[in-house]
Amino acid sequence: MANSTFSFPTLIHFGAGVRSQLPDFLAQNKVARPFIVTDRGIAPLPMFQEFSESLSNKTLQVATFSDIWGNPTKSQVIAGVKAFAAHGADSIIGLGGGAALDVAKAIALMVNHPGDLFDYEDGKPDALPIDQAIPFLVALPTTSGTGSEVGRSAVISDDATHVKKIVFSPRLLAKAVYADPELTLDLPAKITAATGMDALTHCIEAFLAKGYHPICDGIALEGLRLGAASLEKSVKSPRDIEARSAMMMSSMMGAIAFQKGLGLTHSCAHALSAVADMHHGLANAVMMPYALPFNIQTVPERFERMAMTIGLKDVSGNGFIQWLRDLNAAVGIPARLSDAGVKKEQLDRLVQIAVADVCHQNNPRAVTEEDFRRIFSAAL
Repeated sequence: MANSTFSFPTLIHFGAGVRSQLPDFLAQNKVARPFIVTDRGIAPLPMFQEFSESLSNKTLQVATFSDIWGNPTKSQVIAGVKAFAAHGADSIIGLGGGAALDVAKAIALMVNHPGDLFDYEDGKPDALPIDQAIPFLVALPTTSGTGSEVGRSAVISDDATHVKKIVFSPRLLAKAVYADPELTLDLPAKITAATGMDALTHCIEAFLAKGYHPICDGIALEGLRLGAASLEKSVKSPRDIEARSAMMMSSMMGAIAFQKGLGLTHSCAHALSAVADMHHGLANAVMMPYALPFNIQTVPERFERMAMTIGLKDVSGNGFIQWLRDLNAAVGIPARLSDAGVKKEQLDRLVQIAVADVCHQNNPRAVTEEDFRRIFSAAL
């Protein structure tokens, strides 16, 4: 067996109400001028006002940047860096879903690094090194989906092409995560469903991804078990704190597990975000039942283990796919891309971007352009 290197993330405070511990943590680390990064949807909420006031009451000089919406873009990062400097900030608090947390990490990167954000794109042959100081960074997720709070990368779209680019460095890990499921109690059912399916996609594709990483495999399976048992409850009984807690843990576990890699579903989803501006979690949810069967013949035993983990009677790959279809229907996910507004005229561009996406390189079975075309066509 070949030698392997493993790396795992950061300090996590988990549970209902843990956000109240943040002011003391900031004081212990001599933070005086925090800069909150959130999105347009969260900033007006009573929950956010209460959170911001709890920091201000501790004599902290707080500023908020909330000009974030949709898929995060480079222009949002640039505006955030300017606002950070204008406040004379000494730290960043990312509060929100994946978009806000990714922008928070990208702002943290660009505060002290020269050049353009995409000069630091992961895998770019002439990428600049991420070697300067990163401001003190704390993350509080308000959705259970991307798990960006425990990630060491930021996924940011090019404003012109809408293509997603990844900036990666262990330096982008938050100093601490406050994973408080109370912050998710007021999420609308559609967002709960789409983000929750995103978490499950991470667990599933990480487990299927090629390569040796039994630590991630174990985390992925337990994340899948938690999410499978809790997503429908979270959608239909949104104030169920136990279900919300399980989904938040599932989300973080999926994000930790996918450092092993992802697969073709994510390449499809990234293309859908670029071409149709589709929510990432929704794109994953719609595509999984069409994309994942491609892998059954290559790793049938992996599908069996997933089916056994969630307690299915039919532990075949087809049984697992049927469970996904049933779960999508139960939480209100459209059955086809056309039901979500995607048009057949967009097929060529979808295939082009999916082929160029790096995620399918870790898929257990090699995916060709024709494979993507067939999968997208079936999903339409």
